[in-house]
Amino acid sequence: MGSTGSVGLGGSVCVLWCCRGRCEGASETSRVERVEISVYCLSGHPTLPCNVLKFKSTTIMLDCGLDTTSVLNFLPLPLVHSPRLSKLPGWVSKDGSINLEKELKECGGRVFVDSQPELCLPERELMDLSTIDVILISNYHCMMALPYITEHSGFTGAVYATEPTLQIGRLLMEELVNHMERVPKAQTATCWKNKEIQRLLPGPLKDVAEVWAWKRCYTIQEVNSALSKVQLVGYSQKVELFGAVQVSPLSSGYSLGSSNWIIQSHYEKVSYMSGSSLLTTHPQPMDQSSLKNSDILILTGLTQMPTANPDGMLGEFCSNLAMTIRAGGNVLVPCYSSGVIYDLLECLYQFIDSANLGSTPFYFISPIANSSLEFSQIFAEWLCHNKQSKVYLPEPPFPHAELIQTNKLKHYPSIHGDFSSEFRQPCVVFTGHPSLRFGDVVHFMELWGRSSLNTIIFTEPDFSYLDALAPYQPLAMKCVYCPIDTRLNFHQVSKLLKEIQPLHVVCPEQYTQPPPAQSHRSDLMLELPAPPLPYRRCSVLSLPFRRRYERIHLLPELAKSLVPSEVKPGVSVATVSGMLQSKDNKHTLMSVPRPPPAAPTKKRKRVAEEPPELLAPKPLLSGAVPLDGFLATLHKHGVSEVKVEETADGHILHLQAEDALIQMEAHATHIVCDNNEPMRTTLRDLVLRFLQKL
Repeated sequence: MGSTGSVGLGGSVCVLWCCRGRCEGASETSRVERVEISVYCLSGHPTLPCNVLKFKSTTIMLDCGLDTTSVLNFLPLPLVHSPRLSKLPGWVSKDGSINLEKELKECGGRVFVDSQPELCLPERELMDLSTIDVILISNYHCMMALPYITEHSGFTGAVYATEPTLQIGRLLMEELVNHMERVPKAQTATCWKNKEIQRLLPGPLKDVAEVWAWKRCYTIQEVNSALSKVQLVGYSQKVELFGAVQVSPLSSGYSLGSSNWIIQSHYEKVSYMSGSSLLTTHPQPMDQSSLKNSDILILTGLTQMPTANPDGMLGEFCSNLAMTIRAGGNVLVPCYSSGVIYDLLECLYQFIDSANLGSTPFYFISPIANSSLEFSQIFAEWLCHNKQSKVYLPEPPFPHAELIQTNKLKHYPSIHGDFSSEFRQPCVVFTGHPSLRFGDVVHFMELWGRSSLNTIIFTEPDFSYLDALAPYQPLAMKCVYCPIDTRLNFHQVSKLLKEIQPLHVVCPEQYTQPPPAQSHRSDLMLELPAPPLPYRRCSVLSLPFRRRYERIHLLPELAKSLVPSEVKPGVSVATVSGMLQSKDNKHTLMSVPRPPPAAPTKKRKRVAEEPPELLAPKPLLSGAVPLDGFLATLHKHGVSEVKVEETADGHILHLQAEDALIQMEAHATHIVCDNNEPMRTTLRDLVLRFLQKL
């Protein structure tokens, strides 16, 4: 094995020889190379991020979130024919000049697009996505755009994620495809997207941005192809990328398998924090200590409900549910099929008996309901310690297993089949999609919406509940908003940043100012000693980064040839002359190969054909020239008329009789002596007496 050293960037190579024999680097000069780290922002949604980091000759995509809020502009997709939705009037401008009756429908005082719902993709024109080397996924909510990236951009790299992230992400993608394909619509609405037409539309359609980034959902074949590129990693596992950097996932505490990522080289460290939680829920707790000493921290995925306490929201959820059931009504909970639903079921498990709800049926309806409930029980090593310990008793980590065994919780793939024959009321139904635009939830909205006995309880924070309900107005059923978001709030993240102390923080611009509706709440934004560096969709941040060293390896034979000289007690320095070889971002310093001896020949070679002679490197100088000692030395050598002038950097010595000038600075000494080479040589030799040659 060769010795390990460091090379200072911007100067000739020196080796600092320590007492233990380990080689470290130093630079002959103080110049520092400024290396740009670039961050490309491809998503404008702070909790569904998609950023690209260019660092140390690698291009790394950090998450590929899919913004599904665009579907709120579309009409719902009913599973059963809806006379109400089928008879909606088409939209025509007031003056009759624009007729989009086939594309736009008026409903509940608003205008909606009548076609297959479309999703807002990450920006694809800001950079060439085929140049991406690696995609790092932080949680299953932030990978939903993966098929658009891997299947339609020429991407040939690798994708890294934990096993729960992959498996639950697969389920959510399959569910999304299933929702869209169950109710296909042949027509695609595009005319309304024309800028000249869109600006004449009523709100909120006329104010929607990035409409040309909206696309139809991918297919199941594209999902399978995209996920085949995913490589599984475990917490704290180090993965080397092209010898340039190492990436490693850390538990973020937000969901099963959710991760923050460390991206580091030998001397630089970038941390990526996305969707993190300090609350004690079902995932492993957040790993905070590994985020310390970061040069750059990219911060995304804070809570969307900074003023809502998750525990308080759970209490409201249970109390409203109980009141509705006691009054003889039904409760509809539009939710995702993984994540918060586990906590809701656990809360209800503890609440059912005390609220006398033991005879009330609970239904979980989703094409992935069975798989989601099973996966939550088998990923024991990704759970918090309390739930891990139950596996060894043995008990199921989540109590919903007992609810299923006692028939209090039943799950079905859809409203058709067994559910229709076993369904009884009053009941509680958990189903998707939380946008109320597709999935089985649309059927229950049509079925229960006209009765004031029923209640819909929103728990997912991703969608505005007023916008979600808009196409169902007028609505008689009660609406309760209990958004449960366990991600870090601004107070928690400010406290965390004080502990881990990154040099620079990069974050969405939404975090640098209060929410528009609460402009007086300065506590709902990031306030740091050093202002964070904000970004928005389609922006590129160039972060000036000061790199001082690069690691190299000395081959043993070259290390043995070094002759250290002590420059001060405990510190020795040796010069080295070698050939630097760089391959796969790894650098090796080896001996300069000597040319082979020339074969004997009678014919005399010309001088120009002789191999060049290897010259010894010029010695480096170390030390300082003391003013008083140098003046005394000059006096001994007959130089007595010396005028000393003090400067900001040192001193200037005027040798009046010799018509010479010596400029003495901390790091250099200059001798000016016109047309008197013997005098210049003498003065140089006198200066060298005070310096050590290396």
